[in-house]
Amino acid sequence: MENFETICVHPLREEENYNGAVTASIHPAVAYDYLDHKSLQYPGFYSTSNQQRLGEIICRLEQGKWGMVFSSGMAAISTAILSFLSHNDHIIFSKDLYGGTLKFANEELPKRGIRCSFADNNTDSFKLLLQQNTRIIYIETPSNPLLSIVDLEAVAAIAKANNIITIIDNTFASPVNQLPLMYGIDISVHSGTKYLGGHNDLPYGALVSNNNDHKDIIYNTAKMYGGSLTPYECYQAERSLKTLALRIKKQNENAAIIANYLKEHKAIKQVYYPGLTTHPQHAVAARQMKGFGGMVSFELNTDLDGVTRFQRNLQLISPALSLGGVESLICSPVFTSHRYLTREERMGIGINDNLLRMSVGIEDADDLIKDLKTAIEKTI
Repeated sequence: MENFETICVHPLREEENYNGAVTASIHPAVAYDYLDHKSLQYPGFYSTSNQQRLGEIICRLEQGKWGMVFSSGMAAISTAILSFLSHNDHIIFSKDLYGGTLKFANEELPKRGIRCSFADNNTDSFKLLLQQNTRIIYIETPSNPLLSIVDLEAVAAIAKANNIITIIDNTFASPVNQLPLMYGIDISVHSGTKYLGGHNDLPYGALVSNNNDHKDIIYNTAKMYGGSLTPYECYQAERSLKTLALRIKKQNENAAIIANYLKEHKAIKQVYYPGLTTHPQHAVAARQMKGFGGMVSFELNTDLDGVTRFQRNLQLISPALSLGGVESLICSPVFTSHRYLTREERMGIGINDNLLRMSVGIEDADDLIKDLKTAIEKTI
């Protein structure tokens, strides 16, 4: 098997260049001959050969057995969860979650008679919350936005001992930095909008499993809820994946430099980055991650109005939603990813008013630090 960088550029070598082109072809058809051509995996999902191909590529990057792609990260997340839960079932989530997932857990699952519990990011917490009707353990590591780390092997062992399915949101790490299926996790989901797409211009989601028994179950749910991806979007996604390894390497390097700079700044109250030895789960992150990612969160020593002023004082780093692109972005979770929560709910999970989440891009690190330094000086 080739190295990761080569797989990104040449993901399915045996299927490439059948027409002499060095790029993938776009096949806009949604109707296929079902009598003589059996190669399409998901007939009835308005699936296309491009969609199937992209799923296979991401599957190979994640080192799984099969994969699917969707129109958004939430489509992948909700499909994975709803495929294995019914009325009166129970699911355990890790406490630190993307705001959309948290809203789904708190508002949508109860409508279906599904009970949810939320574990701290330690093994004992997951064990204590187990019930006879627990069907899924869902984790996010590194988490959004506090970059907490969950021990993948420990959670997988608990789940397997109790015949429970494990799902991870691997968006923040990407397959470059973390391969959860290699640690016993059953299903890995991604908001492909973020690092996989990498250019802040393409919404999609992905799901990879190492269990072939899951394929038909998840496919049937996906078919009921829709969420398919167009052929052209699949082409854009595959093109972006060719530079995934290069982009993530630079983002890892920049994030480490910026985290260390912020850690020493007197105007910064707290820095959240798993690559810092002061991070409470640094040892776990070092064991299960190849790199520590391009996300850095920090608390500025000011109030909510000061956080807004700071963002307005930035010149290079853009205050904007989303993450994982080549451009550096920054946001206040209070106004973005966790705006659905009350202040008390946010504070209860550690998201303070002065928290900022930075998605570090591929710019020169010195230029990014200069921009942060100037904005802090104008604000504090």
